[in-house]
This record gives sequence, structure tokens and C-alpha cells, in this order.
Amino acid sequence: MGTAELNNTKKELVGWIQSLTDDSILSLLSSVKLSSEGKSIDWWEELTESDRVNILSGIRDYQQGETMKSNEFWNGLTNG
Repeated sequence: MGTAELNNTKKELVGWIQSLTDDSILSLLSSVKLSSEGKSIDWWEELTESDRVNILSGIRDYQQGETMKSNEFWNGLTNG
């Protein structure tokens, strides 16, 4: 990913985060941030049961080949 594309992605993520109202997503993002800063020993334990189920479901989908390309996902969101 080039510098310009990386900067654009960062701006899009900041805008998306600012618009979030779902506490569980914000909690998940906060846990990821703390983990990346070395402030959390086991971020998995800080997740809600629902978050864990969703992550495990995503891993299972990936292992079974039930995935889509990033642009297909984003196009589905903007067009659906």
C-alpha cells in the first residue's frame, strides 16, 4: 500500500470511527489499540462473548473459503 493510499485509508477509518454508535465495536477497537500498545496482556479476554463468537465465525468462514475481496465488500456496503 503506497503512502497516499495509506493516508486515505487512515482518513476513511477516522471518519468511520467518529460515526460509530455501537458500543461493542468501539470496545473491540479500544481493545485492539490497547493490545497494540502493549497495555493489554490478553485482549481476547476483554471481548464480549458476542465479539468472540463473531471473530470465531469469521475465522471458520475463512478456513472454509467463504471469503470475498475487499472491494467486493465495500462495494456491497455502498450499493446495498
